[in-house]
Amino acid sequence: MDPTPHPTRAPRRRRFPWYAYLALLPAGVVLGVFQYYPALSGMYFSFFDWNPAGQSDFVGFDNYLRMLDDDLWWRSFRNLGIIFAFSIVAWVIPLFAAEVVTSFRSDRAQFAYRTLLILPMAFPGIVTALIWAFMYQPNRGVINEALRALGLGDLAQNWVGDPDLAMLSLLLIGFPFIAGLPFLIFYTSLRNVPREVYEAAQLDGVGRLRRVVSIDLPLMLTQLKLLVFLAVVGTVQYGFVAYVVTGGGPDNATLVPLLRMFSVAFQAQDWGYAAALSTMLFAVTLVLSCVIVFVRRGSPGSVDVRGM
Repeated sequence: MDPTPHPTRAPRRRRFPWYAYLALLPAGVVLGVFQYYPALSGMYFSFFDWNPAGQSDFVGFDNYLRMLDDDLWWRSFRNLGIIFAFSIVAWVIPLFAAEVVTSFRSDRAQFAYRTLLILPMAFPGIVTALIWAFMYQPNRGVINEALRALGLGDLAQNWVGDPDLAMLSLLLIGFPFIAGLPFLIFYTSLRNVPREVYEAAQLDGVGRLRRVVSIDLPLMLTQLKLLVFLAVVGTVQYGFVAYVVTGGGPDNATLVPLLRMFSVAFQAQDWGYAAALSTMLFAVTLVLSCVIVFVRRGSPGSVDVRGM
């Protein structure tokens, strides 16, 4: 018998039959026709004085150069930055709610509160926007009526009609911001933290706030990275709520890039410039997404509670 051990052969992977990939062909065709073709077509026509119904003249980078002098375009990005910063800060509320719910010892209580907090996610966004638009009405809106009933009529405002209040009113839509994906991700992440980690922290006298900062958040770095990525994509594409509630006004106080692009395309009928704006918006989304995806970070898997 040969005493020399023979290396174990790795099992051969079964080759997937090539014709099985044909099942993906219909999905690929649909994506190509309704997703990739319109996007590539928009990029192409951004270099033209695009007239969908007639002659389109090549203008090179003229449409992109026009952006440099478009004050409304850059103002819309400033508003977008405010919306993004506010959305990140607002994560404190769903994080706090997730910490409270996971602290319940009863699984039934956790299930009940979790269901109550995420159930509003099932409501259509248009319903939420219209309800808040009604609440903000200056004459018969719920907010002003409640202030008058409490004897605080002097505080009643034209919430979405005042340029100084419109952006803040838009940001507060959806308050208290619990019923959403951040709460669900925070809650799931906290549920997956080994109990031994919390027990060791408790033995070392780590308080709740210190535990959140030194244990919970480091262990959720991957999930936080995902949330930041989704926040970037969602913020750049933001415009639906602003269109329904304020239309970008008053005095462009709530104008965002998506509304500026729609205004150029459908009101000014400047299709070539609108295509250039959409291409720039896509480029901004792509760059920011790549920065988030490829940013280097430390491993969140190990947390040392000793010496806290």
